[in-house]
Amino acid sequence: MEVDIKQVVFFVALLGSVCSIQAETLDQYAGKVVLLDFWASWCGPCRRSFPWMNDMQNKYENQGFVVVAVNLDRDRKDADRFLQEVPATFEVLYDAQELAVKFNVAAMPTSVLLDKKGQPITMHKGFLSKKTKMYEQAIVDALAKID
Repeated sequence: MEVDIKQVVFFVALLGSVCSIQAETLDQYAGKVVLLDFWASWCGPCRRSFPWMNDMQNKYENQGFVVVAVNLDRDRKDADRFLQEVPATFEVLYDAQELAVKFNVAAMPTSVLLDKKGQPITMHKGFLSKKTKMYEQAIVDALAKID
């Protein structure tokens, strides 16, 4: 599914100051490549994406890569149960769907890869195991880019 990059830029620009995600949350990742992942406990593909994101975090964190997952469940207890079954080795933030509504996040998971300057590089909706090499290559390319 193609995404309007202008919408993504607007979306990412506002993430630092809207709702429960504060500017300092994303500011702490300045100079890093960030995979910003929106997920929910009821999401089947999210159960498959979490182990992959754990692997990517572990594999590339020493090179300046970080995963930040934003949970959109209405009840945090649902997210906590999910995380007991599918643990995350990356940061998880909680948003209660305010951002999803504001920015039309219509599929779970929705992932935005941000470069070292916080600019969006790619966005994908859903998680397909057959595309993990492509997802990983985007991370590798972003890490290799010299600013």
